[in-house]
Amino acid sequence: MTRAAEPGRPETTATPSAPPHGSSLGLILFTVFIDLIGFGIVIPVLPLYAERFGASTFAIGALMATYSAMTFVFSPILGRLSDRFGRRPVLFVSILGTSAGFWLMGAANSLALLFLARLIDGASGGNISTAQAYIADVTPPEGRARAMGFLGAAFGLGFVLGPAIGGTMSLISLSAPFYFAAALAAVNALLVYFRLPESLEPEHRSQDRRRPHLTDLWRRVQGRAFRAIVGTYFISTVGFAMMTTLYALFASHRFGFDAVHTGYLFAFVGLIGAAIQGGLMGRLVARFGERLLASGGAVALAAGLFLLPLSRSLLHLLVASAVVAIGNSLMTPTLNALASRSADATWQGRAMGLMQSAGSLGRICGPLLAGWLLSFDLGGLVDNYARTPLWTSAALLLGAFLYSRAIPVPRPTEGSAGGN
Repeated sequence: MTRAAEPGRPETTATPSAPPHGSSLGLILFTVFIDLIGFGIVIPVLPLYAERFGASTFAIGALMATYSAMTFVFSPILGRLSDRFGRRPVLFVSILGTSAGFWLMGAANSLALLFLARLIDGASGGNISTAQAYIADVTPPEGRARAMGFLGAAFGLGFVLGPAIGGTMSLISLSAPFYFAAALAAVNALLVYFRLPESLEPEHRSQDRRRPHLTDLWRRVQGRAFRAIVGTYFISTVGFAMMTTLYALFASHRFGFDAVHTGYLFAFVGLIGAAIQGGLMGRLVARFGERLLASGGAVALAAGLFLLPLSRSLLHLLVASAVVAIGNSLMTPTLNALASRSADATWQGRAMGLMQSAGSLGRICGPLLAGWLLSFDLGGLVDNYARTPLWTSAALLLGAFLYSRAIPVPRPTEGSAGGN
């Protein structure tokens, strides 16, 4: 693993020289893909697993928010560490932490231990900002949206296989998916250690030992653009997190689906996301531009969230879920690409860390808000289940659309990362 230089001395530890951009990009995407399979495995199982410990709807929302609270804190920390020490060591250590968190989930015999496991997993989950910074290191600014689309496709494919695996393994026991995810994360850490080259050359590493202030970051980004991007990302994440928190419960209470069938639904959504972000994003960006795609994605996501509570059949549910997947697939990579293009090369990790902190804050607020609003629908008609939180999330996405219209197209920043 790469070691940091001693204070006042240049980096002396050899780091693997990065191969051509396509090879580096492929390796980091595969790493994220494996990581997301593990993450996706627990999604259809965790709410049902928590109910086994007597968790209320609010407690389930708090459980989801706990993970996000930790990523909110640790995303900028891991991003800053990756700017200083390199991407590879941060990814390696954080993925080991993910493995430990999953193992503790499987071993949990109380709700308190389940919360502790989510704390560990959330702290490790802040590494997505490091993965995004890695991609920024090895891609030119004009190819950033397409590369972020590939990252989104890795997410999507992880959600295709992960929930399906998790749902199937839940037939063994509700804890089996967590143990499998722990083993998968451990293998992924070994892959990072032995196969993933370092992307951040020593001359591009931050030498600043001070804890950076937010004002420092604003001087390194195109401020107006970056603020609008972060604001749009936060609002949209609140709305989307409300849906993901309730989706398994919604499918269970409205349609009687168990973890296996809910896993298939998540796989369906993930497949659509992978197709758009991995196959179409480059052409869509070339034709429409990032800002228009982000705005259009917000509208589509709002429409899908509005349609979900109106679903009365499996076909209706699949259509609404597909619209949600399309909207999110258009928004997420384009907003991340716009944020990356707004920051210079030595601040990519911190800029993407702040983006992920905004997303994590949204994933704190979203589940808590969803759990509280769901209480208004309990005890009523089955057809009304989750209507209040889902329609609220649709309204939030319309707000994200309005905010996205304030995003200017960022100019290429002097010193912007363009690959090593």
